Amino acid sequence: MQRLNYHHLHYFWAVAKQGNLTRAAEQLHVSQSALSTQIRQLEDELGQDLFERRGRLLELTEAGRIALDYADQIFSRGEELIATLRSGRGSQRQVLRIGAQSTLSRNFQQGFLQPLLPRDDVQLVLHSAGLDELLQRLATHSLDLVLSNRPVRAEPERSWRCQRIARQQVSLVGQPGPQVATFRFPEDVEKLALILPGPDSEVRVSFDLLCAGLDLHANILAEVDDMALLRLLALSARAATVVPKVVVRDELRSGLLTEYCNLPGVYEDFYAISIRRQYQHPLLRDLLKRSPPEVLDSK
Repeated sequence: MQRLNYHHLHYFWAVAKQGNLTRAAEQLHVSQSALSTQIRQLEDELGQDLFERRGRLLELTEAGRIALDYADQIFSRGEELIATLRSGRGSQRQVLRIGAQSTLSRNFQQGFLQPLLPRDDVQLVLHSAGLDELLQRLATHSLDLVLSNRPVRAEPERSWRCQRIARQQVSLVGQPGPQVATFRFPEDVEKLALILPGPDSEVRVSFDLLCAGLDLHANILAEVDDMALLRLLALSARAATVVPKVVVRDELRSGLLTEYCNLPGVYEDFYAISIRRQYQHPLLRDLLKRSPPEVLDSK
């Protein structure tokens, strides 16, 4: 029976994680030519191409994704063995790498990750960036999951798995005062100075469509593409803003901000994006089973 060369497999694993031959060679302290030779030998052993070359990037083939699934299990178990023998106990700390779109609500991220935060057997690695960068890192297996408020569609060369994990109606929110009690929608919307999400936001697109349908002309004081900054401006400026309540959850509870009204037909959706794999990360299975209220209303 032919035995798998685990030395070759380890080199493949490093290249797959990096998505780049040069960086992997530097990490492994070998030459690029030697590393390429090891990968080719592994492909010969398996009888399958493991990578497709797209410019300077290496992308996994279907066989490569299957091989990476097995390699992840093999080498993570090896790390657990070392930790167990060195510590005298089965610590088996699991690592989960999650990327979040930089404009995504921090409260939503906290709510999504809440079940893992108290656990001492889990190490979370969090990365914030634009969606395109996060998807590239996901494609090269540098991330296990991406959180976004925008869906992605499957592509011929990308096996994305895009799951909507929560939806929340968007509200008109502002500082408390006597105007809140007498506010009427839609009649009084034009009287308010508004701080709105940027024009590329799904929330903003839905709000603009609502205004157009009601023949409303919004009085825009500012446009902000970052939810954290939008929340700060709502606290400091005499203006209302358009946000899902999860973004300003703490401010609503404390009374620093108040809700004027729900905006009919305007929602923000939250998505978890991963790559379809034969073996899903066990921590992800539990996170993605939770109901939308559990994600949004985490204390």
